[in-house]
Amino acid sequence: MKENANETLMRNVAILAERTEREEQFLPADLTLLPSVEIVRRIVELIKNIIFTDYFQKRHTETQMRAYHIGVYMDELYRLLCSQVGQQKALQFIDLIPDIKRALYTDVEAMFDADPAATNYGEVIFCYPVLNAMTHYRIAHALHKMQVPVIPRIITEQAHSKTGIDIHPGAEIGEFFAIDHGTGVVIGETCIIGNHVTLYQGVTLGAKSFKYDADGNVLNVPRHPILEDYVTVYSNASILGRITIGHHSIIGGNIWLTNDVPPHSRILQSKAVDVSYQGGLGI
Repeated sequence: MKENANETLMRNVAILAERTEREEQFLPADLTLLPSVEIVRRIVELIKNIIFTDYFQKRHTETQMRAYHIGVYMDELYRLLCSQVGQQKALQFIDLIPDIKRALYTDVEAMFDADPAATNYGEVIFCYPVLNAMTHYRIAHALHKMQVPVIPRIITEQAHSKTGIDIHPGAEIGEFFAIDHGTGVVIGETCIIGNHVTLYQGVTLGAKSFKYDADGNVLNVPRHPILEDYVTVYSNASILGRITIGHHSIIGGNIWLTNDVPPHSRILQSKAVDVSYQGGLGI
């Protein structure tokens, strides 16, 4: 029985070790260009340690000690970035970290202000899925703008799998952004979101349709919504297509929206009809 098992294992190892024709088509000519998922995961962890150093690592009140520990993280981050994107892009990205940090702290403030259940800023940083998702997104978006391939999608998908919040790294999201609860939120690649925008769980900012070239290939053109400043979108609303939601607008829950909305609008469902029965009749 053991010999039969070994024969089966070795036979299938030999089969799987040979690349199929289709597999060869999918692979890049230089396999060293493929990113390491584990290294990318460590890169994000290091950036979190740098940006939220007082929360995820041992606290140091003295600036010199903080600088020392951040320097240790930065050295490892630089080496790992060089291995994945090259020295020039590694240095270019590191120069963006202060701006990423500033934007993320506005997201912390926005989420704290939006949720009366939040007791302090630390609770938002430790516990709220939006901060995990937005940390990954803001890192990924910076790399996406630098035209780094694949890695930005890996980073946002790592957050998606943990939080249920799906944000494409190509989306443009302003400051003071909040997602309450968050599960099921989808933000498409060409979305543009202004400042002080709040979304609730289940919101989809998606595409209504696609355009094709003469060969039938999908064109990557703007196809997702634009949300201006101070927009609030409640749970399970679907906003589809290249439409604009004007500033200071409120989109109610379970709305299906495919047309522009002027500023200061309130788009709500019709009120439910309350039909009462006695003695269980009609149920």
